[in-house]
Amino acid sequence: MPVLTARGEGRCPWCLGSPAYVEYHDREWGRPVHDDRVLFEFLVLEGAQAGLSWSTILAKRENYRRLFAEFDPAKVARFTPARVEKLLADPGIVRNRLKIEGTVRNAKAFLAVQREFGSFDAYAWRFVGGEPKVHARASMAEVPASTAESDAFSKDLKRRGFTFVGSTILYAFMQAVGMVDDHLAGCPAHTANRGRKR
Repeated sequence: MPVLTARGEGRCPWCLGSPAYVEYHDREWGRPVHDDRVLFEFLVLEGAQAGLSWSTILAKRENYRRLFAEFDPAKVARFTPARVEKLLADPGIVRNRLKIEGTVRNAKAFLAVQREFGSFDAYAWRFVGGEPKVHARASMAEVPASTAESDAFSKDLKRRGFTFVGSTILYAFMQAVGMVDDHLAGCPAHTANRGRKR
């Protein structure tokens, strides 16, 4: 796990609070994802994060993985009310009934999208034309909370029965899975800078 050193200068400032944040920023955030299980994972985690800090969710990520069947949507879709009650009693995750029940509901809707489009990946990436939208922002103040693309994505997911998919949540999802690259222009993890020697 990387440590915070002078070499970390230039990274997006939001990640500098802990080594775990730096690791997530450097290895995952903004990197294009085309694996349906990982896409489902981020849909679950971004929904769970609503109203909380991402550091809270990151700290509970392994518990989510364990308790939500390694983010297999087919298995999560079969969770029973009794299973939901067990999850509500587990301190390893965010114990919010609406969020947990919403995850089961979203798993069922996720499977329906897979049936219609062949994969959730094929469906989701249509909202950015199949390619990452790469930005070159100078500061975090320039990063929006939502965009026209996240508005459209959110509206369509809601129409399909998903929950906890507001436009702000969806934009965070799009950032996480690399549908948009919102690393700051000078960040070594920005698409234009990857592979360059610092």
